[in-house]
Amino acid sequence: MHKTKDNKYTFIEKKKSKGGILAAELAGASLVLLIIDAILSFAFQGSAGAIAGVIALAAMALSVYGFITGMRSFSDKECSPKYSVIGSIFSGVVMVGWLTIFLTGL
Repeated sequence: MHKTKDNKYTFIEKKKSKGGILAAELAGASLVLLIIDAILSFAFQGSAGAIAGVIALAAMALSVYGFITGMRSFSDKECSPKYSVIGSIFSGVVMVGWLTIFLTGL
């Protein structure tokens, strides 16, 4: 909010955080890869093997990178933190989901 000469307030819209948007996109890509991985596993009746593993590791790496990128984007003082928050939380949730799948051995 910015005050003008005649005591009126105007709202100045801040730029969107590129890091926050990237983090949300990476989390979305990781989620899409999760769905593809699940479909492949069902199609191969649980014997997708290395194909499913490579997809899962790549998707988990995307979500970790998205989380880190989202957290780093909070340092952009001239940008709105809205996308940084969305990207970080979305990436973190997907990352925890992947970690849960890996630790339970599915």
